[in-house]
Amino acid sequence: MPDGPKLLDPTKVRPYGDDLGDGAVQMSFTLPVPYSPESAEAARQLARKLGLRDPAVVHGEDLGGYSFFIVYGHTRESVDVTQIRVEKIETNAITREAADEKIRRVFGRKLVVVGACIGADAHTVGIDAIMNMKGYHGHYGLERYAMIDAWNLGAQVPPERLLDVIVEKKADAALVSQVVTQRGFHKQNLTRLVELLEAAGVRERVILICGGPRIDHKLARELGYDAGFGPGSYAEHVAGFIIEKLIERRRLAATT
Repeated sequence: MPDGPKLLDPTKVRPYGDDLGDGAVQMSFTLPVPYSPESAEAARQLARKLGLRDPAVVHGEDLGGYSFFIVYGHTRESVDVTQIRVEKIETNAITREAADEKIRRVFGRKLVVVGACIGADAHTVGIDAIMNMKGYHGHYGLERYAMIDAWNLGAQVPPERLLDVIVEKKADAALVSQVVTQRGFHKQNLTRLVELLEAAGVRERVILICGGPRIDHKLARELGYDAGFGPGSYAEHVAGFIIEKLIERRRLAATT
């Protein structure tokens, strides 16, 4: 009789290719040497040293003195997903209509939200997706919310300039996007803004949020932010968090 379907053991999860648990892996990397048969063999040997069984270079191309490779192979390693705990944002997405109604009912005024890409970062796709009226992929940005006064400062904004606008507009929340992450520049920029806010004595009254492809909630919290939103986040997630956090702060202030 043919074997039945394999059952997943959540304590030993391996990458999946053709069969469950076969450990199939695809990886890509760049070597700082010109493309040649020798550099392709170097890529294969490197993959083997990284622990892949039967590595095969399936693609290679020249990058002007460097070489780019895609390698297939298999790993024996596995992970126990039952033991993994990830620090996540505890919030619920809220529709634009529901957000406007809740802000009107709870706060009785518009919330002010300022956003920017700080430092030398010129990538505005992320901040525009959250802030701009047209939003992204059918998810309208905060500028379309009737009860949110959204100020998108764009790209390459010095942290000092963002601080000035936060103070000038009496912002309830500030959103910071960071895409450029080479040499840890995103951490330096994000830390610099926190330091400026603390020095100005306004950090505690501003909901501070950062986001980007390599930013998660754990990193954001470590850098002094209230939350970090990564890929797959939209304005309704950010608006939901801001509203809930402001309500929480109001409640705490009333009890002290």
